Amino acid sequence: MQKIAVLGYGVVGSGTVEVFYKNKDNLEKKAGEELDIKYILDLRDFPDSPYADKFVKDFNVILNDPEVRVVTEVIGGIKPSYDFVKSSLLAGKSVVTSNKELVAKKGAELLKIAHDNHVNFFFEASVGGGIPIIKPIHACLEANEIDAIAGILNGTTNFILTKMFREGMSFDEALKIAQQLGYAERDPSADVEGADACRKICILASLAFGRHVYPENVHTEGITNVTLADVEYMDSFDAKIKLIGCARREENNEISIGVFPAVIKDESQLSGVSDVFNAILVRGDATGDVVFYGKGAGKLPTASAVVSDIVSAVKHNETSRSLGWSDSEQSFIRSFDEFTCANYVRLKAGNIDVTKAVIKALFGDVKYLSSNKKEENELAFVTDVMKEKDAVSALEKVSDGAEILGRIRVLDY
Repeated sequence: MQKIAVLGYGVVGSGTVEVFYKNKDNLEKKAGEELDIKYILDLRDFPDSPYADKFVKDFNVILNDPEVRVVTEVIGGIKPSYDFVKSSLLAGKSVVTSNKELVAKKGAELLKIAHDNHVNFFFEASVGGGIPIIKPIHACLEANEIDAIAGILNGTTNFILTKMFREGMSFDEALKIAQQLGYAERDPSADVEGADACRKICILASLAFGRHVYPENVHTEGITNVTLADVEYMDSFDAKIKLIGCARREENNEISIGVFPAVIKDESQLSGVSDVFNAILVRGDATGDVVFYGKGAGKLPTASAVVSDIVSAVKHNETSRSLGWSDSEQSFIRSFDEFTCANYVRLKAGNIDVTKAVIKALFGDVKYLSSNKKEENELAFVTDVMKEKDAVSALEKVSDGAEILGRIRVLDY
């Protein structure tokens, strides 16, 4: 019998235990041997839990028990999770985690420790919750060279933007509803400022391109500056606005990467992803575009991915050779100044005709958009593809005679 320990009994931890025992018979058939959870680590007491006899408060009980083969970390954050995970791997125990912050910041180090100790470090639940994405990239799509990854990686922001588009809510109104429904935390900054999506695209880019991408090196913007005025113009462009995390292969073995609100045309498979759902597009040189869609968070969807990794860890007698990346200095990440895309711009002109002439001189031919609710002397347009630094420079010059009200990058996925 293979014994498992679960670190943390919050939303994901309790869901993991629930899914494990609900499907235990089937899991054992797939693993080829009997399985059981021996310990649940939590500082709180759960006297009424049917698993009350499994709770411990001292991690060393788990670390020093040779029967425990798989440790499941669902505490979150860096401390004490990093110490627990590292110690477990060094002790020859495989680790499963849903902790995106841990994988984004410490993944290369922990994968190496796992390899050196002939165990596994699995983290399917760290990116897409219940959406399978880690295994498909390193196993199912391994015949491909991945050219790009782009995704709606945060359900909270997607819910807010959906409310803005469908019901004409302001950002603040939509955020309040998201908080009331439990989709957003009391402090929603990690979601609405893009940090959550940043960690996830770092993990995906590291896996796809083989070198660790650290979050502090990724250009990151949230959705707090997206307004209903911007939303109104999207109808005339047949598009939606989504918070997108994207990474793409560039020449000279470099990559471009960023997280920001983006205009996505309705013809894209990402455009129709609504509410708290996530979607991740992987562009392979052989497959073309493949999209993975589903609930990116939630107790049971995330627990499903965690428990699947537990079974995989039990079945693997050696370290997975396809799952991993190397640590790296960050010079392979291209400066965001060089990022290329089209741009949506909204501004208020002092003189419409003069401003249009300036726009043409700086941006060339642009597509002007319309809105039934536009203010007097307001213009909105979409440029051709250009470098980030050139777009910023041109907008600075336009602002001499106009007030820039908003700018959102336009992506082609």
